[in-house]
Amino acid sequence: MILSLSRQLPMASSLRSLLACALGAATLASCKTAPTPAPSPAVSAQASREALDGRARLGGADYDVVIRNGRVIDGMGNPWILADVGIIGGKFATIGKITGRGVKEIDAKGLYVSPGWIDMMDQSGGVLPRNGLAQNKLLQGVTTAIGGEGGFPVPASQIPQYFSNLEQQGISINFGNYYSATQARVAVLKSFNRAPTPGELDQMRASMDTAMRAGAMGMTTALIYPPSSYSTTEELVELAKVAARYGGTYASHIRGEGKEVVQSVLELIRIAEEGGLPGEVFHLKVAYRPGWGVLMDSVRQVIEAARARNVDVAADLYVYTAGGTGLEATIPAWAADGGRDSLRKRLADPAIRARLKREVETGSPGWWNIIEAAGGWEGVVLVNAQNPANTRYQRKSIAQIAKEMGKEPADAAWDLVLEGTGRVMAIYHMMSEQDIETALRFPWTSIGSDAGAALNPGAVDQTGLPHPRMYGNAVRVVSRYARDRKVLSVEEAIRKQTSWPATRMRLAGRGSIKEGNWADVTIFDLATLDDKATYDSPLATPTGIAYVLVNGVVSVEQGKHTGVRAGRVLYGPGRVVAR
Repeated sequence: MILSLSRQLPMASSLRSLLACALGAATLASCKTAPTPAPSPAVSAQASREALDGRARLGGADYDVVIRNGRVIDGMGNPWILADVGIIGGKFATIGKITGRGVKEIDAKGLYVSPGWIDMMDQSGGVLPRNGLAQNKLLQGVTTAIGGEGGFPVPASQIPQYFSNLEQQGISINFGNYYSATQARVAVLKSFNRAPTPGELDQMRASMDTAMRAGAMGMTTALIYPPSSYSTTEELVELAKVAARYGGTYASHIRGEGKEVVQSVLELIRIAEEGGLPGEVFHLKVAYRPGWGVLMDSVRQVIEAARARNVDVAADLYVYTAGGTGLEATIPAWAADGGRDSLRKRLADPAIRARLKREVETGSPGWWNIIEAAGGWEGVVLVNAQNPANTRYQRKSIAQIAKEMGKEPADAAWDLVLEGTGRVMAIYHMMSEQDIETALRFPWTSIGSDAGAALNPGAVDQTGLPHPRMYGNAVRVVSRYARDRKVLSVEEAIRKQTSWPATRMRLAGRGSIKEGNWADVTIFDLATLDDKATYDSPLATPTGIAYVLVNGVVSVEQGKHTGVRAGRVLYGPGRVVAR
């Protein structure tokens, strides 16, 4: 039996008005002239659940939402069709000519209607418990995010409570998360650079098992960063075998993305093949100027050779020529053995610092030289000094800062690291447009931002890294590379952000506009679609995203977040529900 929203939600009239606006039960004029505050997490989560259950229909309407006259892209690579889309109970009910009425009617004439976009390499795990609205994600058309390069913000044993808290407070996007092999390692070995004993490896396996049973999507590593870089291939194979038992995926920020990128991809392939699970290369790139235009095709060859012998390997990428991470990445990895305090002591020792500077030139085992990847210190730009006294150096290259300080570049960079009260962040200009375009043409690449939901929209994210990918990555794929540069078709750009990542991550019932699937929808104006964020202005909101629906609920309307929290936790395939 379908009940009215007013009978189901005993709430203050102002909150009822907000939900009416979001679901279309109020007139546009009343929504504009009587703005209401954002609903509390508990109320909006409840409201979203009511809508998803199909109990929000009023007055005998046939559908909860009808999207009319749009250019419907199904997400599977097919050309668009002119059609109406009807949604009931959070799912697609009809695609075609609809004569019935919806509680919410959306006129999409001249607009494109696509499945909601999926971010395959997200960093929202620590933010969503504090701000579940994920405004910067939804405003660029992203309805689903898969996080966890660094794992969960809680230990494996606390993952069920973490997910439960997200469900209780409500989130505005669908969200799943990996568990990090480094989390399992640090829980046993802390930050020390040594191999685990057989007993310690068993403890690490047990942590992975716990995480997978709690609903993790699989296992991740970030092998350029200590202490993750201390993990051997053999150690990772053993942990991957545990994730494989539960149908998990292995995804990695590979050990090196420069001249050693092919060898690093081969390591990922080996872990996936011997571990018995799919492998995903996070943010695929060639960060090595002499290898631009050459090494990306070599990566293609090794991945396609693996796929030809039945190893399920693929990759995702973001579409910017600069990466971003901590400035400490410029320090050879062995110096971090034992943790941050040990690193600080070594940097303060003149003899050790002299050795580290030599290794910047000669190389260091187990360390990817990100300075070389950026073409030298000129390509490394400080963006967050984490110290008011050093903010004057922000937006300047380390080479320029060194001149102003009267120091060698390495000393300038490492002194900034020592003087920061948090993680000092930098932008590294190290990729080429040609390689981005090449990677976008691979049929097995998807799109991942390597950025999280904003804790405070319009402010620097929780990592302290201002990078335009946080606000514009998903839009940029379609506007710059499909519409403007014709690197791929609009339909293919959408496929890479919808049905392919949904298939890749085994997200049942998502990623395509098909009757019975969950109604995640992004409606956009291709002509005005533009990622406004730049390196100089990285926090700008894109244009051209008109509406976004999450599980059938209007979450963005006319480019504005409606305040509802219609997202769902996406559990990995190995989840075991306690009875």
